[in-house]
Parts: sequence; structure tokens; C-alpha cells
Amino acid sequence: MDPEIGPLDLTAHVDEALAVQAVAFGLGPEEVAVRRQIVQRHMQYQGARAYGATAGGRLVGFVYGMPNSRTHWWSTVVEPYLRANGNDSWLDDSFVITELHVHPDHQNRGLGRKLITTITDTADEPRSILSAIDIDSPARGLYRSLGYTDLARQVHFPSAPRPYAVMGAPLPLRRR
Repeated sequence: MDPEIGPLDLTAHVDEALAVQAVAFGLGPEEVAVRRQIVQRHMQYQGARAYGATAGGRLVGFVYGMPNSRTHWWSTVVEPYLRANGNDSWLDDSFVITELHVHPDHQNRGLGRKLITTITDTADEPRSILSAIDIDSPARGLYRSLGYTDLARQVHFPSAPRPYAVMGAPLPLRRR
């Protein structure tokens, strides 16, 4: 049975979502606790929304995002990197994908693609931006296949051990 995708009350299901993220992204309990507060704060921003994928009554994947604002912490970190590449205008009039995670037992089945296209199809903004660990990974391959291109690479977030790439794509995202 294919997982069902629909709107997700992320504030009410934050622990389930973070359990998926912890397994998919390798997070420890301390980092999950920090991210719990971040997710709850993000979901209070105007236009923030989430979608979840459920299978057998269990959350197996989720995505959330919001219209970007230059005042958000993420934007203040990535802005100098984008500006150095002449891409800081991407911070305006963009829908940011904050998190996208699929449980490893459900990866490589098109679920991440379905989640990200579902949420971006609801965006009023003409483009989308996101950040991903700056390595050649299945996630980066997915984003490229959807039309995302690198806007800045080797972006360093405080406390993140590895550098990230910031990617952007026009909306609607490319379909196969």
C-alpha cells in the first residue's frame, strides 16, 4: 500500500516527524530537542505549512516550509554566500523548503519527490529555495531532477559539522 500524502499539523505531530528525521538524518536526542523548539517556532510564521506521508497509520515522511523572509535566521546565514555569487535576490519572493525527510524504509520510492512537489504546488511565490549538505547525495540528485540548481556552495551554518549548498528552482517544479 502506497503512503498517503496530505496536510500535516506539524505542531501536533512534531515528535513523530522528528523521529523520522532522527532516523533519516542521524540525529541524537539533544539535537532532536533543539529542533523540536525550532519546528514549533517555524510553524507560527505566516504561511508556514507541512505535509506528511502516512503508511499504516504511521508518519513515514514529511516536508515543511514557508514564504522566505530575509529576517529569518536561515536567510541571515546564507545571504552573504548568495550575495558573493550574485544570487541574493533569491531570498525575496521565494518559498523555502525548511525540512524534507523520508524514513529510510520508505526511501527511493518517489515519496520525497511527491512531498516536495505537493508543498511547492501550494506556494504563491514564483520560486523555491532550500539548503542541503554539500555532497553528491540522493537528496541533491532529487533536487536537481526537480530543477533546483546550486546558488551557493560550501555554506557553513553555526554548529553544523559539514558545509551545505543553497539551491533554487523556479516553480512549479519540473516533473518527469
